Amino acid sequence: MLAPKPGGLGYRIVKRAFDVVFSAGVVAVLAVPTAIACAAICADSPGMPFFRQERVGLNGRTIRIFKLRTMVADAHEHPERYMTAEQLERWSREQKLDDDPRITRVGRFLRNTSLDELPQFLNVLAGDLSVIGPRPVTLEETYEFGNGRDEFLSVKPGITGWWQVTERNAATWENGDRQMLELFYVRHASLALDFRIFVRTFKAMGRGQ
Repeated sequence: MLAPKPGGLGYRIVKRAFDVVFSAGVVAVLAVPTAIACAAICADSPGMPFFRQERVGLNGRTIRIFKLRTMVADAHEHPERYMTAEQLERWSREQKLDDDPRITRVGRFLRNTSLDELPQFLNVLAGDLSVIGPRPVTLEETYEFGNGRDEFLSVKPGITGWWQVTERNAATWENGDRQMLELFYVRHASLALDFRIFVRTFKAMGRGQ
């Protein structure tokens, strides 16, 4: 694959303009579906329909991203209540798990359609996220990048990105592919690469991935 040349100042200006316009449109158009999803979440399991995750943003700044709740309310406080020892070990390292037993019925639908990500467009409008960029990670996960940590943190994280639309589940911290894919985006971020990711995102959503 021929890697696009990284963009400069003009790219960053266009990228931010796209972030604001696209995110404002998404928030306006999908306000009613989001409200319906919130009602379904509350009917399916006890707890608030929204939750916030603490992540590391541009230049190492702490950010809190919004999502629709797809798990039981105490999923993060007490994962041991729902997971086997093997599942808990994998989740502790990767912060993701295939067939996670904590996911609710409504939550599974929201994840398969990516609707749980909708509130993150508010984070984009606030400037904490971009529509396209590396996946927001925890402080502990930033150290998986080793000497590339500062380089990884030099780019604003995004709702969707190169890792999500390529290997995703096959690319883990353990095998090093996750780091490689995220740093590939950081080093080649450009309009051409962002457009490629944007198109692939909708294809992945159509396949329920």
